[in-house]
Amino acid sequence: MTISREEVAHLARLSRLAVTEQELDRFAGQLDVILQAVARVGEVAADDIPPTSHAVPLTNVYRDDVPTPCLTQEEALSGAPDAFEGRFRVPRILDEED
Repeated sequence: MTISREEVAHLARLSRLAVTEQELDRFAGQLDVILQAVARVGEVAADDIPPTSHAVPLTNVYRDDVPTPCLTQEEALSGAPDAFEGRFRVPRILDEED
């Protein structure tokens, strides 16, 4: 499968890209190489090979989640410089847009 200059120009128009005549030739060649590589991958993929998400098996290295006691809301807010209605109060950094 080869891609023509006209197809590259059409793709450039759809993508709203300004492409020179020299770039049309270069991109046509590059896209052709990409399409050939994708076609080769499609040939290798066989029905008897199960799909995988990784090339090697993965092992979970994280520890198990164990619930532990934590601070109460009052304890967490006790060191806050400003609290309001059970929440940390911080200065506004974004203005409201009209």
